[in-house]
Amino acid sequence: MQDFLEFRSISKGYPGVQALSNVSFSVRKGAVHGLMGENGAGKSTLIRVLSGDQSADTGEILIDGEQQHYRSVRDAFHAGVIVIHQELQLVPELTVAENLWLGRFPGKAGVIDRQQLTGVVSRKLAEIGIEVDPAAKVASLSIGERQMVEIAKAVMLDARVIALDEPTSSLSSRESEILFALIDRLRANGTVILYVSHRLDEIFRLCDSLTVLRDGKLASHHPDISKVTRDQIISEMVGREIANIWGWRERSLGEERLRVEGISGPKLRHPLSFSVRRGEILGFFGLIGAGRSEMARLVYGADARDKGTVSVDGVAIEADSPPHSIRSGIVLCPEDRKFDGIVQGRSIEENMTISSRRHFSPFGIINPKKEGALADKFIAKLRVRTPSRRQDIINLSGGNQQKVILGRWLSEEGVKVLVIDEPTRGIDVGAKSEIYEILYELAADGMAIVVISSELPEVMGVADRIVVMCEGRVAADIPRVEFDERRILAAALPDVQNSNTLPHAQVR
Repeated sequence: MQDFLEFRSISKGYPGVQALSNVSFSVRKGAVHGLMGENGAGKSTLIRVLSGDQSADTGEILIDGEQQHYRSVRDAFHAGVIVIHQELQLVPELTVAENLWLGRFPGKAGVIDRQQLTGVVSRKLAEIGIEVDPAAKVASLSIGERQMVEIAKAVMLDARVIALDEPTSSLSSRESEILFALIDRLRANGTVILYVSHRLDEIFRLCDSLTVLRDGKLASHHPDISKVTRDQIISEMVGREIANIWGWRERSLGEERLRVEGISGPKLRHPLSFSVRRGEILGFFGLIGAGRSEMARLVYGADARDKGTVSVDGVAIEADSPPHSIRSGIVLCPEDRKFDGIVQGRSIEENMTISSRRHFSPFGIINPKKEGALADKFIAKLRVRTPSRRQDIINLSGGNQQKVILGRWLSEEGVKVLVIDEPTRGIDVGAKSEIYEILYELAADGMAIVVISSELPEVMGVADRIVVMCEGRVAADIPRVEFDERRILAAALPDVQNSNTLPHAQVR
């Protein structure tokens, strides 16, 4: 089939950074084309140029042989280009139907036709298999449901080119299957899908062709993905071999450091208990909605507990607010780092030192010299890729933002327990390896670490022990020597739990 989407010599630079340098490749009509690369490789910049959000310094984009001249996102929209970003572009206080019609409400003389507004959306959602109430406010939906609404928007608009940026990062397995079915349907209709993902399983399952970027340049272009191996792609992404991405090694464990006894809260109705030793990495696994993130927020004090206790080194702590928890040695890297982790619009330096300023700001007066030195120390220690500590954190890749959040807690004094929720969501394979190495170093220094992940290979790869959650309860507590993928999945599935056929799991 003929080429439909073409990038010709696209270059884009920012102060201190050349994000894209002479990138050229094309995509056939009706193809699902993978776009991969480490964080900071230029993928997001290329997507922003395609969407009209940014203008290329040089180069051009052609769609169906016609050169595009975007001055705004609206121009790209009218050209049939829809980009679904990892950070969703929805209005929380509007309904699902209103979001899907935004900018083109049906009606006459300024009066919205509510019956048509809701009716069309109801039929379209049912047609494509998305079970979301059109009258529900987006703010009331889960992250996964919001992602499906974004995808429905592109389908409703009959886009010619759809770019999906890490579309399954917040989806359950069932929601992902719905997405994959939609992609197959769009492919059959001739739509070009640009699929940005770090998940190789998805890339090989969905994509016809593949482009890999590295350091803003074209590392490789594969018109036929069936002729490429996984190891080859990883090597092209990182420029080196990664034999074992997890890098787990045995370490000596000390006395109990964290004990959680019978905690529950508004979003975690069933009392939950567990403990973590010094130097131990405890993994939490479960399906979306199992209660893992709710547990983390209760332990950290971000949500109020109805009952239960949290103890550090044998001493019960209040843990009724993040400041109390931080001062007691418990810190949290949240699941949604964009909204709950970083302070957008502020520098890397400020984001990294915002919690520890009290240690070097007598009488409430910030010491810029000490603050800068502390930020430089952890930028170097954690290998944060940035031209300056004064760079706005929103300009960093996901992996580097995660490192800044880790740096914030490392700059605190006396951290004893690190809870990290989805540590590598949206992060490339090279940065993942670096994040895991940081966790191992912290554990080796005696920190107790709780890793929450929806990716079973990840939690099996890094944890010394895994707690499996199912419907808000602890379903199993499994040591590393007994790790088995089928056993862990069985413990996580409600149907298996209810049938009393859970094999060999320690249920409590």
